Amino acid sequence: MRLNWIAKKWMLAPVLLAATLSLAQGEDYYRRDPAKIAGAERCAECHAPMVEAWKLTHHYDTFNSMHRRPEAREIANKMGLRRIKEESLCLRCHYTSQQQEDGSVKVISGISCESCHGAALDWIKVHSAKDDPNRLIKAAKLGMLQPPDIYHVAANCFSCHTVPEEKLVNVGGHKAGSDFELVSWLSGEVRHELQKSAGKMNADIPVQRQRVLYIIGRSLDLEFSLRALAKATADGTYAQSMIARVNRARDHLAEIEKATSLPEIKTMIDAVTVGDLKPANEANLDKIADVVSASALQLSNTGDGSQWAAVDSLIPAPDKYMGTPYKP
Repeated sequence: MRLNWIAKKWMLAPVLLAATLSLAQGEDYYRRDPAKIAGAERCAECHAPMVEAWKLTHHYDTFNSMHRRPEAREIANKMGLRRIKEESLCLRCHYTSQQQEDGSVKVISGISCESCHGAALDWIKVHSAKDDPNRLIKAAKLGMLQPPDIYHVAANCFSCHTVPEEKLVNVGGHKAGSDFELVSWLSGEVRHELQKSAGKMNADIPVQRQRVLYIIGRSLDLEFSLRALAKATADGTYAQSMIARVNRARDHLAEIEKATSLPEIKTMIDAVTVGDLKPANEANLDKIADVVSASALQLSNTGDGSQWAAVDSLIPAPDKYMGTPYKP
């Protein structure tokens, strides 16, 4: 059982850890409360090498460059937004916002540690309590997204990379989601596997873990594309783009199912019916996405990748990675 593998790796009790591994609730599940943002400086107190790696990424550079890009300004103008750093549709995915002492909310960084691992004020001290053997379980219950919880960490990525805002696309002309494949993105410039080496080496992701990431990533692409389509109210660029994305994700899963014969993958594929792929069909599409979510979570909890070598030929090679990994 992968749950036992996670527990052994992190020295956690499987029963307690299971409580942290529940179904996602769409992209709203991953919204960050500015009042609970600690800031990257707090993370750097113990994770300085990771923060240094982050500072060389596009995620970090968003704070300085995104609002200055001509295409961003064009989208903002079409949306009637005067200040990109002060408008919620942009802030959610492109920036980290923190509540100030006077109650105001201020952008403090681009896509940051807490964008990916959860707003930290509730758990930052808990997860640092080295003398507490249950510290990581407690931190997870308080909202920390931890690397062994592949499903939720990856779902957090897809909650932005599928651009779940119809108006941004149909009115603003925003691209309808990134061409996001999990292994190639996590293996590229955002990779920060530096903890075990005390910052001396940014380790490659083991092939067994890559297999899990690939399968869960393709599953989440289908789930979040369905959830995005569920938000579509009318036929248009957004709806048609999401229909195309659903079909691409389903095709990728068909390749995985052919290679592995995993019943969970077949369940996902069979859940998607052509007649349901249309705008203004939120209830049905969310039900289908829930089926996909449950199957993906089952795979994430039960497979450590050692039995999934059949997908190796499908996993992107290093020349397909998104950016160059940080080198200490």
